[in-house]
Amino acid sequence: MTHSLSDVTLHWSAEPGKLAVRQKGLTSSAPGCFATRGCASMRSKGSPLNPSRVIVGRGRRRGMERSQATESEFTLASIGIFACLPPKALKALRETCRWQNYHPGDLIVDYLDVSDDVFFVTKGEVSVTIYSVSGKAVSFRNLGPGSIFGEYAAIDGDPRCASVVGKTDCLIASMSAATFRKLLVTEPMVGQALIGELVRNVRTLTKRVYEFSTLAVNNRIQAELLRLASLAPREGKSARLIPPPTHADIASRVSTHREAVTRELNRLSRIGIIERQPGILIVRDVERLAEMLHEMTGE
Repeated sequence: MTHSLSDVTLHWSAEPGKLAVRQKGLTSSAPGCFATRGCASMRSKGSPLNPSRVIVGRGRRRGMERSQATESEFTLASIGIFACLPPKALKALRETCRWQNYHPGDLIVDYLDVSDDVFFVTKGEVSVTIYSVSGKAVSFRNLGPGSIFGEYAAIDGDPRCASVVGKTDCLIASMSAATFRKLLVTEPMVGQALIGELVRNVRTLTKRVYEFSTLAVNNRIQAELLRLASLAPREGKSARLIPPPTHADIASRVSTHREAVTRELNRLSRIGIIERQPGILIVRDVERLAEMLHEMTGE
């Protein structure tokens, strides 16, 4: 039995081991149902679920099928706001989500889109960006495993306030706004965790507005390096950024151009603050970098 996948969405069924296939005028479920790029196929009864073949999501988006995966990878256990939930509740939530794989550059959410699903990064990294009419990218931040995005539209119903694209290969779970809002009511601890996440976002953005308003370009570049170093693995005084941010990435985050980033990174390299190696950027002295910024900001 084969159907077109032109606008198919696969959902975890309420029955264990099943996926529900939903298409224009079509709703069915079967054990081990999986999708390839061209069709949705029904496997023989009793055969195991093969998540490596699942493409879940809207047909208009650019997520591609996963080449290698195990069912254990389809979990929400790493999501920060769900840390308070027991395994049984996490499993039930998983069954309400759609799962889709994205590659670098794939569009996940578009700026001013009127959709309102909430997304969870379970593997890989995404970039939150707005593009100007002239095509200039203004990057806000990257989000890694455990992160959530799209919750603003689910809460207030307004259009998306930024685009989100794949930064690396990533596996994303999405949940309807209605399901998410119901979850916040039935699981108050999740609501409290979300409030904490939103407050941290406000603090981070407030600090960045301050930096844009008061710091020179070279100091904004230093602040961005310090921010990245604070998230990277530490080895004594140093931090290792793997993979290293591109000059274009840094430039878009601090509202400058790549040439200015190149000049400042060269200067920081000459004075021993950073060291560049193939595939890695080492901030050799995080404390010294912080002191340089402190001299400018007084913080």
